[in-house]
Amino acid sequence: MSPDERKQQLVALGVAALADRPLEAVTVEDLAAEAGVSPGLVHYHFGSRQGLHSEIVRTARDAMLHATEPRADLPPRERLRDTLDRFVVFVSAHDATFYSLVRGAASGDERVRATIQHARDVLAGHLRDVFHEIGVAPTPLLEAGLHAWISFAEQALVEAATDPRVPPGELAAFLERSALGVVTALHPGTPPGAGTDV
Repeated sequence: MSPDERKQQLVALGVAALADRPLEAVTVEDLAAEAGVSPGLVHYHFGSRQGLHSEIVRTARDAMLHATEPRADLPPRERLRDTLDRFVVFVSAHDATFYSLVRGAASGDERVRATIQHARDVLAGHLRDVFHEIGVAPTPLLEAGLHAWISFAEQALVEAATDPRVPPGELAAFLERSALGVVTALHPGTPPGAGTDV
């Protein structure tokens, strides 16, 4: 393998490892053994265990963001629901990886925390775009509500996305209603989508 191919292989093995162990349990030695290389080569590519973890989380994050990228051709409310439908599907298929990403927010590694925060900021931005298009003016309280909803949605996905008692469409609809509830909380009596300039 070329150096780039070897590095990509090691990252892929690291992301796959999240399916059966938390990020902190992914070691340089284990990945080296799986790839049939020396631990020194892993250190060469990533500098340290922390560097390896940072790259694993970044790759998993990018896969999640790619899978849930909003469709620009849809109207805002339909776009929100479509994105949430695909988010539920992603977490159902990659629940352990998603859980590792959520747990990564509490990591002692600043780079890992920054990577997870970037994902949350992107997701909040998608929701902010929807709200802007349905007429909700940006305010500091809206921004706080968006980030609070992201944390709420993460926990709901962790708890219910793989629960056979919860149909995927029902979970996505619940998340949609809860997101639009942020608008109602900001502007009581204003139906989501009715528009407001306060």
